[in-house]
Amino acid sequence: MNTPQVRHASAGSFCLLPSLQEWASHLVRQFFLLASLGGAVVGAQIAAPRQADVRAHLQKAEAYLKAKDPDSAAREFNAVLALDPRDAEAHANLGVIAFSQGDCQSAAQNLRQALAVEPALAKAQALLGVCAKRLGDPSARALLERSFPKLKDKQLRLQVGMELALLYEQQGDPDATASVMTSLVNLDPDNVDVLFMAQRVYSELADSTLNKLAVLAPGSARMQEVIAERLVNQADLRGAIDHYKKALAMDAKLPGVHFELGEAILELSPADAAAEAEAQKEFELSVAVDGDTAKAECQFANLALLRSQPDQALSHYQHAYQLDPNDVQAHMGLAKLLAPKEPQEAIRHLRMAVQADPLNGSAHYQLAQAYRRLQMGEMAQKEMRLFEEIKTTKDRVEDLYHQMNRQMKPEIDAGGSKETANHDQ
Repeated sequence: MNTPQVRHASAGSFCLLPSLQEWASHLVRQFFLLASLGGAVVGAQIAAPRQADVRAHLQKAEAYLKAKDPDSAAREFNAVLALDPRDAEAHANLGVIAFSQGDCQSAAQNLRQALAVEPALAKAQALLGVCAKRLGDPSARALLERSFPKLKDKQLRLQVGMELALLYEQQGDPDATASVMTSLVNLDPDNVDVLFMAQRVYSELADSTLNKLAVLAPGSARMQEVIAERLVNQADLRGAIDHYKKALAMDAKLPGVHFELGEAILELSPADAAAEAEAQKEFELSVAVDGDTAKAECQFANLALLRSQPDQALSHYQHAYQLDPNDVQAHMGLAKLLAPKEPQEAIRHLRMAVQADPLNGSAHYQLAQAYRRLQMGEMAQKEMRLFEEIKTTKDRVEDLYHQMNRQMKPEIDAGGSKETANHDQ
């Protein structure tokens, strides 16, 4: 089954998801429609001979659908309506057939008539919402909103969710758009089109929020923290440290900043005793402000290792594990320190690290080495294959980011370096 073909629609433009139409076409070819639309519907009570005629026409329609002949099936459904104009089953099926043929006007008419008799048909309601959206009918939003949470079919839920998200976007409602995209990412986390739409929506929402922060509080401690974080992402650790310090000068108890500053200092000068002491101080202040955390304990452990104090490092990693049993850094640190004397315990922590973060290449590599030391060749080879696959994938992703940076750099240079401007604030 095809996934949504998403294209970026500018404000006011129309964005079509043709694969929903293809889905409906597939539906009418494969099986009797009403079953997919929510189950058997009991129409108005009619005389027994006419009921028999209705059943006969429905059976013929089903046979035509199985034979991939929707036009003949439509004639049978119309014959049903000639006998019983309120037959919801016939209206619903005619609506889906019309939708699959791109006739939203007829589809909407039949789907509305089906819902007038049987309002509980969530899938019919969803398709009517899609038709209404494409016809510019203002009822589309309410129809899509009511049907989306009720849909059980994964593909239809994805398609309708994308339609609803695009409608929210066109109407200038970024919060609602982001909410729907979060649901869709959770529903199908490997769907490329969903991920593309989600990252764009999240990026636009983040940019909008940042712009509002810049307007409301351009000289605030939080703004300095944002600048620092951007500089960290640009690998400008010295600049980031300056802005973290500016933020703390404004608010010495700003949550999270002491820890981020300590990390930046340690990453910039990992083998410098003065930098280690300064980082230690910041991590201690982070505990005083934010409370003890697994991440802080792991940093204390790293400092202990830099000072050749493995026993203290082990104690900090153990405390980190107690604070957060899913902390990957704690598992990795414990595995490294336990491997020489307790290889099985080291393997246990490496397995937990892989479980918590399946794409952690270092964890797979260390696990492969641990298996090899225990003569577990097959397991070692499996982990090495995973390590190589992850490394190849991450190298490819890194190359893509480099390409994006190369494409963006002339624009930044042409308009003046934002990083340089931020530095001077």
